Amino acid sequence: MTTRRAVLLWTVAMLALPAACRTATEQADTAPDAGRAEKPLDILFLGGTGFLGPHQIEYALARGHNVTIFNRGQTAKGLLGDRIEVLIGNRDAKIEPGLTALQGDRRWDIVIDNSGYVPRHVRDSVALLKDRVGRYVYVSTVAVYDSSAGGVMNESSPMWPAPSPEVEEVTGATYGPLKAECDRIVQKELGARATIVRPTYIFGPGDETDRFTYWVDRVSSGGEVLGPPDPKAELQWVDVRDLCPWIVQLGERDQAGIYNASGPTVSASWGQVLQSLTKLSDKPVQFRWATADVLKETGIRQPLVRQAATPGAVTVNGHFDGRKAEGVGLRYRPLADTAEATLAWWRAQTPERRAKAENWPKPEQEQKALALLRTP
Repeated sequence: MTTRRAVLLWTVAMLALPAACRTATEQADTAPDAGRAEKPLDILFLGGTGFLGPHQIEYALARGHNVTIFNRGQTAKGLLGDRIEVLIGNRDAKIEPGLTALQGDRRWDIVIDNSGYVPRHVRDSVALLKDRVGRYVYVSTVAVYDSSAGGVMNESSPMWPAPSPEVEEVTGATYGPLKAECDRIVQKELGARATIVRPTYIFGPGDETDRFTYWVDRVSSGGEVLGPPDPKAELQWVDVRDLCPWIVQLGERDQAGIYNASGPTVSASWGQVLQSLTKLSDKPVQFRWATADVLKETGIRQPLVRQAATPGAVTVNGHFDGRKAEGVGLRYRPLADTAEATLAWWRAQTPERRAKAENWPKPEQEQKALALLRTP
């Protein structure tokens, strides 16, 4: 149970986390006011109907830009109506109609690549577009860093080596190395016209991974909650509503460089984050911190928590230095704002959508784990 001493310690920690954990009423929505751009630009989004794309596109449209998206046409059809141009194709040139819709001499001011996961796909699209684009913004990930040794990683830290060319399946073991090679391809081929954004965990409404959403939903329900094994471990994140407008702004400003989008401004621990989420509940919340043995015995894998990895999986350890991104305008809203918006979005989803969160710990698993932790 949360003791009075813990509450006092938490209050001190809150004072040290002004950008991460203030309530939404204390600091209103910090997403930049779109306004109108001085000059409308032609922007091509590779992808655009997933988690990031809609947030980016809405911001770009509000700024008065002309938006084209390239995707398979299978996800969220009609999501943006007739406000954008849609080109149908496939990042894999071996799958019809491939990249045909991007061929020709048409030019774009900015390409924002949200969907580059496989080096061959990225290499092909870059080769096709590099002479017909002003600024190429590639959305990479902090998972590109060789984090096996932990420590602090900045934009110059070593990345995972390239996987074998025949490796194209994206798994827990291959995700980081594949993205690292995609990252290198964009840098090599575009040079000073490349902008690389490496986010950490992305939170907020519309998150199809359901990772942060699990904790928001679970803590808001109150009662005894199974927390991660190490409440002192650091958690880093960026709200999608802060990240996406900023990515568009980088393109607008023709801003070159590599940037870790890894907030919050002041480091936060899992214990601090979960205690912050208790404000979402109208019931008392009590945390019991799991152990590795209990998680193993109950078969629980907690979303976002660094647990014993499956053999060969890339484990992300350490702290990602995000000061460079802050230096070019990335700002982080309060965690309370992110949590409230995520919970409101989640509660508005259909039962069918909510049922897709199949990787969450089951209530019976959690109850078994809590019982084991209560046993002397």
